[in-house]
Amino acid sequence: MYKRYSFLVVFIFILLAGCNQEQTTTNESEEAETEIESEELSNVKEETTEVEEQSEKENVIIGSPLPTTLEELEKLPSGYTKYINRLEEEGKKLTDVLTINLPDISNNPTTEELDRYYEAILSVFQQDFEGPGDLIEQLKFQTIGSPDIEDPRYQFKENLNVMVILDASGSMANYEGSVTRMDAAKKAITEFVKTLPGGANVGLRIYGHKGTGKDSDKALSCSSSELIYPLSNYNAANFEQALSKAVPAGWTPIGHALNEAKKDLASLKGDSNTNIVYLVSDGISTCDDDPVGAAKALYDSDITPIVNVIGFNVDQEGQKQLQEIATAVEGTYENVADAQGLQEQLNEANEIALKWKQWKTSEEGWINYYKTDNSLDIFSYHSKEFGKWVDERQAVGFTLTYLYQQKNKMSRESHDYLQKKNKEYHAWIEDEYGKLRDELKEINEMNHAEAIKALEEKYLTNTSTP
Repeated sequence: MYKRYSFLVVFIFILLAGCNQEQTTTNESEEAETEIESEELSNVKEETTEVEEQSEKENVIIGSPLPTTLEELEKLPSGYTKYINRLEEEGKKLTDVLTINLPDISNNPTTEELDRYYEAILSVFQQDFEGPGDLIEQLKFQTIGSPDIEDPRYQFKENLNVMVILDASGSMANYEGSVTRMDAAKKAITEFVKTLPGGANVGLRIYGHKGTGKDSDKALSCSSSELIYPLSNYNAANFEQALSKAVPAGWTPIGHALNEAKKDLASLKGDSNTNIVYLVSDGISTCDDDPVGAAKALYDSDITPIVNVIGFNVDQEGQKQLQEIATAVEGTYENVADAQGLQEQLNEANEIALKWKQWKTSEEGWINYYKTDNSLDIFSYHSKEFGKWVDERQAVGFTLTYLYQQKNKMSRESHDYLQKKNKEYHAWIEDEYGKLRDELKEINEMNHAEAIKALEEKYLTNTSTP
């Protein structure tokens, strides 16, 4: 059972994990001065007026029932997740905007009504929690190379080939901070290939780089995909020259690019090659193709590749399709927000390449890489989700106190009941993530064959549907 830490230990724990927690105190009077997004602040007055003019009865917020598993928790749509300083006037205005359509509980509500109210206010500040599925899939991926793995595609072979399939559609020209998505991707990919061990081959294919996003250019763009760096050892000058061809242009033919990648790898049979494919996209396929079917055809071929998917600041619709692709090929899916996130995901492939290099000289040496990587991933995952738990509990708790003390929108009895429910609910989340962490740590300490089997069983449990 996951035990509660003292306040000091929790605070240090979150800092060490690298979580960007902006506030962990439970006393609102001690909240640090934090600047709200300038654009949001400038719109607070306008939003408040607009919302107040709407019929509250027609727009009452109704939240989802409280989850009973981490998988259900993950599916809840996220709400407002940024920090609000309610000691500042603008923070109060923003809180008013966010809560104006909560149900009315000013007149002796029943317990059932209070429970529905809690679901509603929780939905306003719902954090974007992650269930265990992606982590378990990542831990499975990191078992690559073990002779205990039954699936031959995860066993190291004499040759290691890594193919990156990069989106070059028009949206890759959008800016992320001070650089475009394409420039960020080029930098991350360059850093990745530079550190690949000698002997490992890398290839780079782009798609959607011809034409424009206009309807008149759809046919041209949707048929555009080019292997700009054929699978080979890294050569700095040749790779830099190849990258110059990656210029954001048109539509997004993901299915076509995957079909072409299958041709690129056709001669690299899985019985003597470990083949890893990374698909990078910033959105859904916009062409009349079948990206899921194309990915499955590649996966089921005698190339036997490991196919992983990286979403680059993808919207909800795009994430759904990219996740479907990853699921169809039993690969990992990660959505990254910037160049740093993309770099971290590509570094996973680099770690595999280093394990492969060590395997070629010492079949036993790679096991230490495996356990260390898994320990860090489990720690990082738990720390990130723990931080979300802290933020969400405080956001709801502080808002309840604000609505009771400063807005007189509930009685003391209602406030106390809701605060108690908030505490109990987030204690449940804390406990569930703690149990998952402890279970995965135990799996990581098993011998390799047992660990793989346990992860497979855990994965099937977490992906099965009733």
